Amino acid sequence: MIARLAFVAKIVISISGLLLSAPAWADRLVTDQIGRQVHIPDVVSRVVILQHQTLNIAVQMDAMDKVVGVLDEWKKQLGANYVRLAPQLPNLAMPGGLTKVNIEELLKLKPDVVFVTNYAPADMVKQIEDAGLAVVAISLLDVPPAEAVKLNPSVKDEPAAIDAGFATGVRLIADVLDRKEKGEEMIAVTKKTRKLVADRLADIPEDKRVATYMANPDLSTYGRGKYTGLMMERAGARNVANSIAGFKQVSMEDVLTWNPAVIFVQERYPAVVDEIRKADSWQTIDAVKNGKVYLMPEYAKAWGYPMPEAMALGELWMAKELYPERFKDIDMQKEADAYYSEFYRTDYRPAQ
Repeated sequence: MIARLAFVAKIVISISGLLLSAPAWADRLVTDQIGRQVHIPDVVSRVVILQHQTLNIAVQMDAMDKVVGVLDEWKKQLGANYVRLAPQLPNLAMPGGLTKVNIEELLKLKPDVVFVTNYAPADMVKQIEDAGLAVVAISLLDVPPAEAVKLNPSVKDEPAAIDAGFATGVRLIADVLDRKEKGEEMIAVTKKTRKLVADRLADIPEDKRVATYMANPDLSTYGRGKYTGLMMERAGARNVANSIAGFKQVSMEDVLTWNPAVIFVQERYPAVVDEIRKADSWQTIDAVKNGKVYLMPEYAKAWGYPMPEAMALGELWMAKELYPERFKDIDMQKEADAYYSEFYRTDYRPAQ
Protein backbone atom coordinates (compact mmCIF):
# COMPACT_ATOMS: atom_id res chain seq x y z
CA MET A 1 0.00 0.00 0.00
CA ILE A 2 2.81 2.37 0.97
CA ALA A 3 4.69 1.47 -2.20
CA ARG A 4 1.55 2.19 -4.28
CA LEU A 5 1.07 5.57 -2.58
CA ALA A 6 4.71 6.43 -3.22
CA PHE A 7 4.29 5.46 -6.89
CA VAL A 8 1.17 7.64 -7.21
CA ALA A 9 2.98 10.52 -5.51
CA LYS A 10 5.81 10.25 -8.03
CA ILE A 11 3.30 10.43 -10.89
CA VAL A 12 1.60 13.48 -9.36
CA ILE A 13 4.96 15.21 -8.88
CA SER A 14 5.94 14.39 -12.47
CA ILE A 15 2.68 15.74 -13.84
CA SER A 16 3.00 18.85 -11.68
CA GLY A 17 6.48 19.39 -13.05
CA LEU A 18 5.17 19.14 -16.60
CA LEU A 19 2.42 21.61 -15.83
CA LEU A 20 4.86 24.03 -14.27
CA SER A 21 7.08 23.84 -17.33
CA ALA A 22 4.13 24.21 -19.73
CA PRO A 23 4.62 27.94 -20.46
CA ALA A 24 7.79 27.08 -22.38
CA TRP A 25 5.62 25.02 -24.73
CA ALA A 26 2.44 27.06 -24.54
CA ASP A 27 1.37 29.26 -27.37
CA ARG A 28 -0.94 32.20 -27.85
CA LEU A 29 -3.05 33.56 -30.64
CA VAL A 30 -2.39 36.83 -32.44
CA THR A 31 -4.16 38.33 -35.45
CA ASP A 32 -1.82 39.60 -38.14
CA GLN A 33 -2.50 42.52 -40.49
CA ILE A 34 -4.03 40.48 -43.28
CA GLY A 35 -6.61 39.06 -40.89
CA ARG A 36 -5.01 35.67 -40.17
CA GLN A 37 -5.04 34.16 -36.69
CA VAL A 38 -1.57 32.85 -35.90
CA HIS A 39 -0.39 30.65 -33.04
CA ILE A 40 2.96 31.90 -31.75
CA PRO A 41 5.04 30.65 -28.80
CA ASP A 42 4.32 32.29 -25.49
CA VAL A 43 7.99 33.28 -25.36
CA VAL A 44 9.55 34.29 -28.69
CA SER A 45 13.35 34.11 -28.72
CA ARG A 46 14.21 33.77 -32.41
CA VAL A 47 12.65 35.63 -35.33
CA VAL A 48 13.34 36.01 -39.03
CA ILE A 49 12.24 39.28 -40.62
CA LEU A 50 11.55 39.26 -44.37
CA GLN A 51 10.21 42.81 -44.53
CA HIS A 52 12.36 45.93 -44.22
CA GLN A 53 9.69 48.03 -42.50
CA THR A 54 9.38 45.51 -39.68
CA LEU A 55 13.17 45.23 -39.52
CA ASN A 56 13.49 49.00 -39.16
CA ILE A 57 10.96 48.99 -36.32
CA ALA A 58 12.70 46.04 -34.60
CA VAL A 59 15.99 47.95 -34.67
CA GLN A 60 14.31 50.93 -33.01
CA MET A 61 12.74 48.68 -30.40
CA ASP A 62 16.23 47.41 -29.51
CA ALA A 63 15.11 43.86 -30.29
CA MET A 64 17.88 42.75 -32.63
CA ASP A 65 19.05 40.20 -30.07
CA LYS A 66 16.04 38.14 -31.14
CA VAL A 67 16.65 38.46 -34.91
CA VAL A 68 18.45 35.51 -36.50
CA GLY A 69 17.69 36.20 -40.16
CA VAL A 70 16.68 39.11 -42.41
CA LEU A 71 15.58 39.81 -45.96
CA ASP A 72 18.30 39.71 -48.60
CA GLU A 73 17.29 43.17 -49.92
CA TRP A 74 17.90 44.93 -46.60
CA LYS A 75 20.71 47.13 -47.91
CA LYS A 76 18.76 48.21 -50.98
CA GLN A 77 15.58 48.85 -49.01
CA LEU A 78 17.10 50.50 -45.92
CA GLY A 79 20.04 52.19 -47.61
CA ALA A 80 23.76 51.50 -47.40
CA ASN A 81 24.17 53.92 -44.47
CA TYR A 82 21.68 52.04 -42.29
CA VAL A 83 24.33 49.58 -41.12
CA ARG A 84 25.57 52.28 -38.73
CA LEU A 85 22.32 51.89 -36.81
CA ALA A 86 22.32 48.08 -36.92
CA PRO A 87 25.93 46.88 -37.33
CA GLN A 88 24.98 43.23 -36.95
CA LEU A 89 22.99 43.17 -40.21
CA PRO A 90 25.82 42.04 -42.53
CA ASN A 91 26.44 39.03 -40.31
CA LEU A 92 22.86 37.74 -40.27
CA ALA A 93 21.52 34.95 -42.47
CA MET A 94 19.36 36.00 -45.43
CA PRO A 95 16.95 33.14 -46.16
CA GLY A 96 14.61 35.08 -48.44
CA GLY A 97 13.10 38.39 -49.38
CA LEU A 98 9.82 40.22 -49.72
CA THR A 99 8.31 37.72 -52.15
CA LYS A 100 10.52 34.62 -51.92
CA VAL A 101 11.97 32.23 -49.38
CA ASN A 102 14.60 29.47 -49.26
CA ILE A 103 12.78 27.10 -46.96
CA GLU A 104 15.84 24.94 -46.26
CA GLU A 105 17.91 27.93 -45.17
CA LEU A 106 14.98 29.28 -43.15
CA LEU A 107 14.55 26.02 -41.23
CA LYS A 108 18.23 25.97 -40.29
CA LEU A 109 17.64 29.16 -38.30
CA LYS A 110 14.92 27.54 -36.15
CA PRO A 111 12.81 30.72 -35.83
CA ASP A 112 9.83 30.93 -33.49
CA VAL A 113 8.18 33.52 -35.79
CA VAL A 114 8.74 34.67 -39.36
CA PHE A 115 7.62 38.21 -40.23
CA VAL A 116 6.59 38.76 -43.86
CA THR A 117 5.11 41.62 -45.83
CA ASN A 118 1.38 41.75 -46.39
CA TYR A 119 1.77 41.10 -50.14
CA ALA A 120 4.03 38.06 -49.74
CA PRO A 121 2.69 35.42 -52.19
CA ALA A 122 0.17 33.04 -50.64
CA ASP A 123 2.22 30.02 -51.70
CA MET A 124 5.29 31.46 -49.96
CA VAL A 125 3.32 31.89 -46.72
CA LYS A 126 1.88 28.37 -47.05
CA GLN A 127 5.34 26.89 -47.64
CA ILE A 128 6.62 28.44 -44.42
CA GLU A 129 3.52 27.39 -42.47
CA ASP A 130 3.67 23.83 -43.84
CA ALA A 131 7.20 23.65 -42.44
CA GLY A 132 5.69 24.23 -38.99
CA LEU A 133 6.66 27.86 -38.54
CA ALA A 134 4.48 30.75 -37.39
CA VAL A 135 4.07 33.47 -40.04
CA VAL A 136 3.01 37.02 -39.12
CA ALA A 137 2.18 39.45 -41.96
CA ILE A 138 2.66 43.18 -41.41
CA SER A 139 1.00 45.88 -43.55
CA LEU A 140 0.96 48.98 -41.29
CA LEU A 141 -2.34 49.78 -42.95
CA ASP A 142 -5.89 49.28 -41.70
CA VAL A 143 -7.92 47.92 -44.62
CA PRO A 144 -10.11 44.84 -45.13
CA PRO A 145 -8.21 41.53 -45.54
CA ALA A 146 -9.09 41.31 -49.24
CA GLU A 147 -7.26 44.61 -49.83
CA ALA A 148 -4.56 44.09 -47.21
CA VAL A 149 -2.82 41.37 -49.27
CA LYS A 150 -2.28 43.68 -52.24
CA LEU A 151 0.83 45.69 -53.02
CA ASN A 152 -1.42 48.60 -53.96
CA PRO A 153 -4.58 48.25 -51.86
CA SER A 154 -7.65 50.41 -52.33
CA VAL A 155 -7.86 52.83 -49.40
CA LYS A 156 -10.98 54.91 -48.75
CA ASP A 157 -9.86 57.09 -45.84
CA GLU A 158 -6.07 57.35 -46.11
CA PRO A 159 -5.31 59.28 -42.88
CA ALA A 160 -7.46 56.96 -40.77
CA ALA A 161 -6.24 53.77 -42.46
CA ILE A 162 -2.58 54.73 -42.17
CA ASP A 163 -2.68 56.06 -38.62
CA ALA A 164 -4.69 53.11 -37.31
CA GLY A 165 -2.71 50.56 -39.32
CA PHE A 166 0.59 51.97 -38.13
CA ALA A 167 -0.45 51.77 -34.47
CA THR A 168 -1.83 48.22 -34.89
CA GLY A 169 1.28 47.05 -36.70
CA VAL A 170 3.68 48.55 -34.18
CA ARG A 171 1.74 47.00 -31.29
CA LEU A 172 1.76 43.60 -33.02
CA ILE A 173 5.51 43.72 -33.65
CA ALA A 174 6.10 44.93 -30.09
CA ASP A 175 3.91 42.13 -28.70
CA VAL A 176 5.79 39.41 -30.59
CA LEU A 177 9.20 40.86 -29.67
CA ASP A 178 8.25 41.56 -26.02
CA ARG A 179 8.76 45.30 -26.43
CA LYS A 180 5.27 46.57 -25.63
CA GLU A 181 6.42 49.60 -23.65
CA LYS A 182 8.76 50.70 -26.44
CA GLY A 183 5.97 50.23 -28.97
CA GLU A 184 3.70 52.60 -27.07
CA GLU A 185 6.51 55.17 -26.81
CA MET A 186 7.00 54.91 -30.56
CA ILE A 187 3.31 55.50 -31.28
CA ALA A 188 3.19 58.45 -28.89
CA VAL A 189 6.18 60.26 -30.37
CA THR A 190 4.72 60.12 -33.89
CA LYS A 191 1.88 62.34 -32.74
CA LYS A 192 4.06 64.94 -31.05
CA THR A 193 4.70 67.23 -34.03
CA ARG A 194 1.50 66.58 -35.99
CA LYS A 195 -0.42 69.47 -34.46
CA LEU A 196 2.52 71.86 -34.86
CA VAL A 197 2.78 71.22 -38.61
CA ALA A 198 -0.97 71.21 -39.15
CA ASP A 199 -1.46 74.51 -37.33
CA ARG A 200 1.27 76.32 -39.22
CA LEU A 201 0.03 75.17 -42.64
CA ALA A 202 -3.70 75.42 -41.99
CA ASP A 203 -4.24 78.61 -43.99
CA ILE A 204 -2.62 77.37 -47.23
CA PRO A 205 -5.36 76.59 -49.81
CA GLU A 206 -5.02 73.57 -52.08
CA ASP A 207 -4.19 75.64 -55.17
CA LYS A 208 -1.31 77.35 -53.36
CA ARG A 209 0.41 74.17 -52.19
CA VAL A 210 3.82 73.42 -53.68
CA ALA A 211 3.66 70.99 -56.62
CA THR A 212 5.94 68.15 -55.54
CA TYR A 213 7.17 64.87 -57.05
CA MET A 214 8.71 61.92 -55.20
CA ALA A 215 11.38 60.44 -57.48
CA ASN A 216 12.41 56.79 -57.20
CA PRO A 217 14.60 54.66 -59.48
CA ASP A 218 13.23 53.79 -62.93
CA LEU A 219 10.62 56.56 -62.87
CA SER A 220 8.58 54.86 -60.18
CA THR A 221 6.67 57.03 -57.72
CA TYR A 222 3.88 57.03 -55.14
CA GLY A 223 0.29 58.08 -55.73
CA ARG A 224 -2.85 57.62 -53.65
CA GLY A 225 -3.15 54.94 -50.98
CA LYS A 226 0.48 55.01 -49.83
CA TYR A 227 1.94 56.78 -46.81
CA THR A 228 4.19 58.90 -49.03
CA GLY A 229 1.20 60.76 -50.43
CA LEU A 230 -0.15 61.43 -46.95
CA MET A 231 3.27 62.55 -45.77
CA MET A 232 3.44 65.07 -48.60
CA GLU A 233 -0.09 66.26 -47.93
CA ARG A 234 0.58 66.78 -44.22
CA ALA A 235 3.75 68.70 -45.09
CA GLY A 236 1.81 71.10 -47.30
CA ALA A 237 2.81 69.61 -50.65
CA ARG A 238 0.57 68.79 -53.58
CA ASN A 239 1.60 65.38 -54.87
CA VAL A 240 1.63 65.77 -58.66
CA ALA A 241 1.24 61.97 -59.00
CA ASN A 242 -1.98 61.85 -57.01
CA SER A 243 -3.85 60.66 -60.10
CA ILE A 244 -2.24 57.22 -59.86
CA ALA A 245 -2.97 54.59 -57.23
CA GLY A 246 -0.22 53.03 -55.18
CA PHE A 247 3.43 52.60 -56.14
CA LYS A 248 3.89 52.52 -59.90
CA GLN A 249 6.20 53.36 -62.76
CA VAL A 250 5.28 56.47 -64.73
CA SER A 251 6.62 57.94 -67.95
CA MET A 252 8.92 60.89 -68.54
CA GLU A 253 6.02 62.48 -70.39
CA ASP A 254 3.96 62.27 -67.19
CA VAL A 255 6.64 64.06 -65.17
CA LEU A 256 7.08 66.72 -67.84
CA THR A 257 3.33 67.34 -67.87
CA TRP A 258 3.19 67.54 -64.08
CA ASN A 259 6.20 69.91 -64.01
CA PRO A 260 6.84 69.77 -60.24
CA ALA A 261 8.30 72.80 -58.46
CA VAL A 262 10.13 70.55 -55.98
CA ILE A 263 11.48 67.01 -56.34
CA PHE A 264 12.30 64.85 -53.33
CA VAL A 265 14.45 61.70 -53.47
CA GLN A 266 14.65 59.20 -50.64
CA GLU A 267 18.00 58.90 -48.85
CA ARG A 268 18.39 55.27 -49.95
CA TYR A 269 18.50 56.32 -53.65
CA PRO A 270 21.21 59.02 -53.90
CA ALA A 271 22.07 58.12 -57.50
CA VAL A 272 18.62 59.32 -58.58
CA VAL A 273 19.53 62.90 -57.59
CA ASP A 274 22.56 62.96 -59.91
CA GLU A 275 20.54 61.38 -62.69
CA ILE A 276 17.84 64.05 -62.46
CA ARG A 277 20.30 66.94 -62.23
CA LYS A 278 22.38 65.77 -65.22
CA ALA A 279 19.97 64.05 -67.64
CA ASP A 280 18.81 66.21 -70.55
CA SER A 281 15.26 64.91 -70.28
CA TRP A 282 14.78 66.58 -66.87
CA GLN A 283 16.20 70.02 -67.60
CA THR A 284 12.96 71.79 -68.55
CA ILE A 285 11.25 70.88 -65.26
CA ASP A 286 10.90 73.80 -62.82
CA ALA A 287 12.40 71.89 -59.88
CA VAL A 288 15.56 71.17 -61.86
CA LYS A 289 15.84 74.65 -63.35
CA ASN A 290 15.52 76.25 -59.90
CA GLY A 291 17.81 73.83 -58.07
CA LYS A 292 15.05 72.32 -55.95
CA VAL A 293 15.92 68.62 -56.17
CA TYR A 294 16.51 67.42 -52.62
CA LEU A 295 17.93 64.22 -51.19
CA MET A 296 15.92 63.54 -48.08
CA PRO A 297 17.59 62.84 -44.71
CA GLU A 298 17.74 59.31 -43.38
CA TYR A 299 14.85 59.85 -40.97
CA ALA A 300 12.43 61.28 -43.56
CA LYS A 301 11.46 57.86 -44.87
CA ALA A 302 8.94 58.66 -47.60
CA TRP A 303 8.10 55.00 -48.06
CA GLY A 304 4.81 53.49 -49.09
CA TYR A 305 4.44 52.28 -45.49
CA PRO A 306 4.46 54.68 -42.51
CA MET A 307 7.65 54.58 -40.45
CA PRO A 308 7.82 56.08 -36.96
CA GLU A 309 10.67 58.48 -37.69
CA ALA A 310 8.96 59.66 -40.88
CA MET A 311 5.84 60.54 -38.91
CA ALA A 312 7.76 62.03 -35.97
CA LEU A 313 10.45 63.89 -37.95
CA GLY A 314 10.05 63.49 -41.70
CA GLU A 315 6.78 65.37 -42.08
CA LEU A 316 8.24 68.29 -40.11
CA TRP A 317 11.45 68.28 -42.19
CA MET A 318 9.49 68.28 -45.44
CA ALA A 319 7.22 71.11 -44.28
CA LYS A 320 10.30 73.15 -43.30
CA GLU A 321 11.85 72.58 -46.76
CA LEU A 322 8.67 73.62 -48.54
CA TYR A 323 7.80 76.56 -46.26
CA PRO A 324 11.06 77.60 -44.53
CA GLU A 325 9.71 80.95 -43.38
CA ARG A 326 7.02 79.21 -41.30
CA PHE A 327 9.48 76.93 -39.50
CA LYS A 328 12.49 79.17 -38.86
CA ASP A 329 12.50 78.28 -35.18
CA ILE A 330 12.74 74.53 -35.79
CA ASP A 331 16.21 73.00 -35.45
CA MET A 332 15.97 69.66 -37.25
CA GLN A 333 19.38 68.48 -36.00
CA LYS A 334 18.16 68.95 -32.42
CA GLU A 335 14.86 67.21 -33.18
CA ALA A 336 16.61 64.31 -34.91
CA ASP A 337 19.22 63.91 -32.16
CA ALA A 338 16.46 63.60 -29.54
CA TYR A 339 14.64 60.94 -31.57
CA TYR A 340 17.77 58.98 -32.46
CA SER A 341 18.94 59.02 -28.86
CA GLU A 342 15.64 57.49 -27.74
CA PHE A 343 15.15 54.89 -30.46
CA TYR A 344 18.50 54.28 -32.13
CA ARG A 345 20.65 54.85 -29.03
CA THR A 346 22.95 57.22 -30.93
CA ASP A 347 22.94 60.70 -32.40
CA TYR A 348 21.77 61.65 -35.87
CA ARG A 349 24.52 62.04 -38.45
CA PRO A 350 23.62 63.37 -41.88
CA ALA A 351 25.10 61.41 -44.79
CA GLN A 352 28.41 62.85 -45.97
